[in-house]
Amino acid sequence: MHGELKIITGNANPELARGICDHLGMKMTPTLVCTFSDGESRIEIGDNVRGDDVFVVQSTCAPVNHNIIELCLMLDALKRASVGRVTAVIPYYGYARQDRKVVPRVPISAKLVADFITISGVNRILTIDLHAGQIQAFFNIPVDNLFAAEILLTYLKGFGNEAVVVSPDAGGTERARAYAKRIGADLAIIDKRRDTPNMAKAMRVIGDVQDKTAIVLDDMIDTGGTMVEAAKVLSEKGARKVLACATHPVFSGSAVERLENSDFAEIVVTDTIPLCEKAKACSKFKVISVASLLAKAIHNIHTESSVSVLFSH
Repeated sequence: MHGELKIITGNANPELARGICDHLGMKMTPTLVCTFSDGESRIEIGDNVRGDDVFVVQSTCAPVNHNIIELCLMLDALKRASVGRVTAVIPYYGYARQDRKVVPRVPISAKLVADFITISGVNRILTIDLHAGQIQAFFNIPVDNLFAAEILLTYLKGFGNEAVVVSPDAGGTERARAYAKRIGADLAIIDKRRDTPNMAKAMRVIGDVQDKTAIVLDDMIDTGGTMVEAAKVLSEKGARKVLACATHPVFSGSAVERLENSDFAEIVVTDTIPLCEKAKACSKFKVISVASLLAKAIHNIHTESSVSVLFSH
């Protein structure tokens, strides 16, 4: 076992880090993470970490580039302070959708960010619901990709036989089928055609949603365009109630307003990314915390126990 367990956090999601500490019954290691007047990040670890087992909690959510730099600088500070082992806990991994070349002359950004993080001195990565599982291969260190399914399913099981789990596109069918099987629900798929980036047009529903509670499932909600179109089509096809369920509430641009004015009765997300104030003020959004899941994984990694027991999909 590596030295004493310690947890530090950047500014991306300090509330989640505090929740993890509460579940583990420990205090957070004080860390100064702020910005100099010229915009450069300033990092200073407040305690001795020599030989310790340190977990750095930092989602690389918006502002994405700033939070990535904060994470890398915290990792570098720990490395130079002779830390025993350091694990980057990245509940939401930004740039995950740029995992391959889809047109000529573009970067594979997810791989480059993985290189940035690795060279900063990390020994292990702990994340949740990577957009593309193959991103684990971009790191030459262990990557534990947890699934939020267990936490979300506990809530969704309440809808039982009345529910139908809906994939907003063909690519998410496997995920939707796994959820549907676990809660004993039917499965439906939205046939979607995308004309321009970040703009989606849902066309038709494959499956029966008449008089059922339709749960539209995805790994993240970004601009909300796909989800809102899906909700509209499902309502038109006779769904009694439409819910959205996603792990990562990216909510960029006018996503919150779009979702607020949509046909969704409820939008269920986790706290891998903190909600903006506008979303917090809207009663449609329900947040389920992943703090307990991450706390269990951190405990198992620290005690050299199996982490795969948490890998429910």
